[in-house]
Amino acid sequence: MSESPSERRRRLINLGELIALAALIVSALGVWIAWKSSSEDKAVRVVEQRPRVPLTLRATADRDGSALTIAPVDSGHALESATVTMKGSSPIELGSDGKLSASDVQTALKNRDKEDKDRAYSVPVRIDARYVEMGSDHHGGGSYILRYKWEGGGLFGSRSLRLISLSR
Repeated sequence: MSESPSERRRRLINLGELIALAALIVSALGVWIAWKSSSEDKAVRVVEQRPRVPLTLRATADRDGSALTIAPVDSGHALESATVTMKGSSPIELGSDGKLSASDVQTALKNRDKEDKDRAYSVPVRIDARYVEMGSDHHGGGSYILRYKWEGGGLFGSRSLRLISLSR
């Protein structure tokens, strides 16, 4: 059985048509997959997240030195409570206002009442605090130096402690 040249050409055309049809199907499938995956992509929301800032505290003394107001340095922190601990004494609890009174410190420093008056002294303290940052609760704190001085203590007067500052 031999083929005539026209039958051979018709068979080659049919084979070419089949290859073109397969290529068209593969291309259509690729377009459909690309369209389907692009419709599933939702808008990406970019939110800038600030890195967490460690808690650092500062204190301002009252005019007469009767108290220190302890507050976070970073305005993004809100103090909930704090505990001031000195070596050899019971801890002093502070509320959210951060007020450390000189009378509480004087009670904690009961063994130092023989120190000279009108001279500045310092004592290491540990402050552990609970605070809020970006809506979540955190714990922090650190070691600080509390500066104070004694005043009064004349013949009939009692000595009193005056708080000067708090530093890192």
